[in-house]
Amino acid sequence: MTHRFWRGIHLGLSHDSDVDRLVGELPALADMGLNVLMVEVNYGFAYESHPELRGPDPITHAGAARLVAACQARDIRLIPQFQCLGHQSWAKTTFPLLKVYPEFDETPGQFPDNEGIYCRSWCPQHPGVNPIIFALFDELLEAFEADGLHVGMDEVFLIGSEHCPRCKGHDPAALFARAVNDYHGYLVGERHVQMLMWGDRLLDGVATGYGLWEASENGTDPAIDMIPKDIVLCDWHYEVMERYPSIALFLDKGFPVLPGGWRSEAATHLLLDEALRHRDHPNMLGYLCTTWGHVGPGELVTFPPIRIALDALP
Repeated sequence: MTHRFWRGIHLGLSHDSDVDRLVGELPALADMGLNVLMVEVNYGFAYESHPELRGPDPITHAGAARLVAACQARDIRLIPQFQCLGHQSWAKTTFPLLKVYPEFDETPGQFPDNEGIYCRSWCPQHPGVNPIIFALFDELLEAFEADGLHVGMDEVFLIGSEHCPRCKGHDPAALFARAVNDYHGYLVGERHVQMLMWGDRLLDGVATGYGLWEASENGTDPAIDMIPKDIVLCDWHYEVMERYPSIALFLDKGFPVLPGGWRSEAATHLLLDEALRHRDHPNMLGYLCTTWGHVGPGELVTFPPIRIALDALP
């Protein structure tokens, strides 16, 4: 399935009840022009290869099949996401991979109750991680009948840690690129599907003016020149700015680019304007509306930034 301009929504799904609310809303969203749906599943799926990594009340295979059928009926491309490397905890909760396999942690034994850190990361050089993660990739690709997978990788702050026996003293950019290249080698090289990821760690936070959240100030940004150029970079920016220089930067580097905004209506208009300045570039894919819990399934059609974006896109 090929769309000239992606008109996308990204949201988290963790339970069959979420799926069913979303399925009920898809006809209206399709009428508004939605043609790409990214669902961040992470550990919220009934994995069979590693059932120990299932979250509570996860999406079942039957639930995934209902979403697949609803998307196919409306020509909506469905892309699952599994958050890789960073975002392996939130507040005091450590997510299943590092809870079950604490030896995979980039900072093993450090930060009890996750105090003093934003989110945990897994070690990109631990030999035990990828075989498990790739098995989860396989299940998501098959259950969601997907021709692409989003691997996350935003806001990675713990990398090359002094607490990691494998990564201590290593170049953060090289470590980040290693992880990207590992996932690309499997997804694109072996599974022959498209790989997507967030683009923030590939941007210099100082040079771009984005700062340490929407870009990197911990040395990962040189990885931009160490990874394949067929990876779709989801270039998220949620604040009002005069310009968003990363769009042109990523395009100039040769990447397919999918800008993404969130809840600010003013920022949505400005980021859309920036994206549409490049509408004739073959690697400008479209626009992605993110939700991040501000609205959930069943509430998407009334979310103003989604309505703004879908109305503005060609």
